[in-house]
Amino acid sequence: MAAVSSGLIVFPAIDLKGGQVVRLAEGDMERATVYGDNPAAQSQAFAAAGAEWLHVVDLDGAFAGESVNGAAVSSILQAFPGKVQLGGGIRNRESVERWLDLGVERVVIGTAALENPELVREAARAHPGRVVVAVDARDGMVATRGWADVSDVSVVELAKRFEDAGVAALLFTDVGRDGLLKGCNVDATVALARAVSIPVIASGGVTDIGDIHALRRHVADGIEGVITGRALYDGRLDLAQAIEVAR
Repeated sequence: MAAVSSGLIVFPAIDLKGGQVVRLAEGDMERATVYGDNPAAQSQAFAAAGAEWLHVVDLDGAFAGESVNGAAVSSILQAFPGKVQLGGGIRNRESVERWLDLGVERVVIGTAALENPELVREAARAHPGRVVVAVDARDGMVATRGWADVSDVSVVELAKRFEDAGVAALLFTDVGRDGLLKGCNVDATVALARAVSIPVIASGGVTDIGDIHALRRHVADGIEGVITGRALYDGRLDLAQAIEVAR
């Protein structure tokens, strides 16, 4: 079990598709809801509500295997005064280095963590505390390539492979709940946090302030933070209130 700080980090999410701010349902690119066409302005709005971190995903990049929304990400980096965690299509050392050099605080590696674990190890060795491993699950098994494929590797098995790698955190997403406002899978997230020594970030299904309260109770179990997107955009969750509760 990981040792973490006393508070929970709330990561408002900005998912990018075609340069626009969107949210997907269950990771399906055909089920995208557009929430805006100015990612930089959205990042500033989150900052105004008290956000110190942002979670940014290049959705097109996750499917393409390389950066697609680079211009939008750069605009966010220039506009947001806090720290940015970025995922989507980061599958080689060059892209890791490029984004960290451009000002991204932490890079999120998902598909490559399963297919090329040595990339994670090398990057984490070179940049301690700045590499996050995304562990995306469908029914407890790891999903890859923008969640289009499901592997035969369990979530805990993949997480344990990086116990000694020096990664900053595990980002655990229950794909079956993502973007559906079904409530965060607190039990599965806590079970993962208890099984490994790496801090865990919860993602997928956050509906309202109740999810923040539920996760906040498990900080001592190794829950470092929570990512929320659709609930914020739909007005079901007030970011300032969420941050206050999380602290």
